[in-house]
Amino acid sequence: MQPTSTAPASLRSAFDRIARDVEGAVADLARMLTVDTAFPPGTGYAGFADLLEELLAPFALETRRVSVPEALWHVPGGPAVGERVNLIATRRTGRPVLGLYFHTDTVPPARGWTRDPFALTREGDRLHGLGAADMKGSIAAAMLALRAADACGVELAYDPMFLLCTDEEGGLYPGVRYLAEQGLLEGHVLNFNGTAAARIWAGCFGVINLQLRLTGRTAHAGDPGAAVNAVEAALPVMQALAALKPVVAARTSDLPAPPWWNGRKLAASLSIVAAQGGTGSGGQVPDALTLTLNRRYTPEEDAAEARAEIEAAIRAAVPPGVTAELDLVGHLMPTADPRGPHWPRWQAALSAGFGYDPAEFRAWGASSCSDFGWVQQATGQQEVLLTGLGREGNNIHGPDEHTTTADLVALAQSVLAYLAADFAPALRPAPDRAP
Repeated sequence: MQPTSTAPASLRSAFDRIARDVEGAVADLARMLTVDTAFPPGTGYAGFADLLEELLAPFALETRRVSVPEALWHVPGGPAVGERVNLIATRRTGRPVLGLYFHTDTVPPARGWTRDPFALTREGDRLHGLGAADMKGSIAAAMLALRAADACGVELAYDPMFLLCTDEEGGLYPGVRYLAEQGLLEGHVLNFNGTAAARIWAGCFGVINLQLRLTGRTAHAGDPGAAVNAVEAALPVMQALAALKPVVAARTSDLPAPPWWNGRKLAASLSIVAAQGGTGSGGQVPDALTLTLNRRYTPEEDAAEARAEIEAAIRAAVPPGVTAELDLVGHLMPTADPRGPHWPRWQAALSAGFGYDPAEFRAWGASSCSDFGWVQQATGQQEVLLTGLGREGNNIHGPDEHTTTADLVALAQSVLAYLAADFAPALRPAPDRAP
């Protein structure tokens, strides 16, 4: 879309510069895609921070690495892999601070990719690669916005603070939670973990990920009477979880659903998302099986109660002779309604970049989850602005994920408009205005 007349004339040259320089952002994205930051296991964060420090160097930002202590994120009984390196990059001129939040992890490549997930594949306007839309492309767009601002001499209303954080896709302790709890966040925050849509974010669900380890006793397959088969023991457990699934799904939320849901309500869910066990040897009875469970809970529910319900179902189904251990391996709490005083100006900036008419905007929440519930809890600040490159059909978390050069341009223009001092100054809350 072409930017609307909501962009002042002083910004038009910078908007044009963004459109002309989009190939620089594509090149940045291509380099980011080559670094595997998939979670699990999360072994690529330090290497990605190295690359980001190089890419951000031209912007005269102060950088700081902050690692989450291993004791907070390490899964009980799991391997200790990968330093959780978060990168903060800030420009200090005395202006109010705008946090630009990005998670640096991706999900692992799904089955079915027809292109190399760790390389940029360009097909017309489409840019394919793991993280192209979620959310390495957003990092490239934000850098494109700053590059245009510097080149065109755009005066900024805010000092940008890049928050490049770990473990949003899962894990016990997302990086932005740790930064918030350490008092390292400043100002208000623009979260790029959203959609390229005329959306007013109304909040989202929470999620707990649980790891269930079933342990039996191994033996020669020719003498199975001496064994306790953990894989077979998992069958009644999985049946019990399957029986619980519709009970959980009947719990709906008052959080507004996306407009295309046509009146359906957002609902809680329970899924078995992984099963690992056995050695593949036909001569050995397997003694261990691990299940990973994903429980998305509504803002009206309690995480501890959701976990207790699952534990009770498992306990009732575990056969004799089998030991069951259930550990919490990931938790994102619900994000409360994040609207606040900066939203009207951000909505105007989205209109300037993407060309949305103000009448198109609708408020909705999601059963997807965010690490910003932890930020709200730690800081006491509810407001979070939302944007991103997500669109229906661009296969976020699926094979052949992609974004487009048009959306990179539109997002960069929106970010630049919001940062610019002469864009909609009357919509800037009073404490942010220069005296």
